[in-house]
Amino acid sequence: MTIYEVARRISMADRAVFKTGKDRDGDITKLCNEGQSWSPRSKSDAIRDIESGTHTYYVPWKSGRTEIRVVPGITGKYLRTDRDNTSRNNLDDLPDC
Repeated sequence: MTIYEVARRISMADRAVFKTGKDRDGDITKLCNEGQSWSPRSKSDAIRDIESGTHTYYVPWKSGRTEIRVVPGITGKYLRTDRDNTSRNNLDDLPDC
């Protein structure tokens, strides 16, 4: 492992998400964890963080941790979780921030 890779791992944060911002269509626009310096984090910044490996985001459900992923959509990339066997995006279940 190079020094750059070690430094990157040290600076990488694992960010818990407890709330989400949604637009009037119900699309996720931001991720939130009140009291954290990074919160709120816009959808575009969170997508960039996840794709670059800079930060990870997850939802700590009572049933266990669920990673937030970037997936392609008809209108572009979006954020989603899959904590169950439905096709629903479980980020929609989080309270608004």
